[in-house]
Amino acid sequence: MSTVEFNSAVIENRDFLLRFAKSLTRNLEDADDLLQDTFIKAITNRDKFKDGTNLRAWLYTMMRNIFINNYRKAKTRNTFNDPTDTGFFLESNAQAANETADSSVDVQHIESVVNSVQYDYRIAFKMYFTGYKYEEIAQELGIPLGTVKSRIFLARKELQTRLQEYRR
Repeated sequence: MSTVEFNSAVIENRDFLLRFAKSLTRNLEDADDLLQDTFIKAITNRDKFKDGTNLRAWLYTMMRNIFINNYRKAKTRNTFNDPTDTGFFLESNAQAANETADSSVDVQHIESVVNSVQYDYRIAFKMYFTGYKYEEIAQELGIPLGTVKSRIFLARKELQTRLQEYRR
């Protein structure tokens, strides 16, 4: 299948994918974003598609995985959408977090310990902690997948030892 044929076959599945995206996101703008992300990923990974297989299922799986990954990243980042015009919930949430003096000291201490971990380990660990998958970290840093896993493991091990007082 040529590139032009592949691209038109992908676009032919637009309506199906948009309905699926709406069912996942329950929001038209987010569904359009998800559809666009899926199209971009499909076109950039065209070489991984096997001729004669089910393109719709391939696109469906790709969209579902993009949605799940985006959800995990947003959940890890503790994204909060404040529906009020005044931003009351955002302000009250931040205020509640700062009510105890101990919590800010603990966070500062933990951050300083994390920042004292060896640079290579720290970068991989922080990326993983913020929601990146192993494969994404490997691609971003240009290192093998095994190296990423090793660095994250070693960073965790060092942090467990150095933050022993916070273990329950």
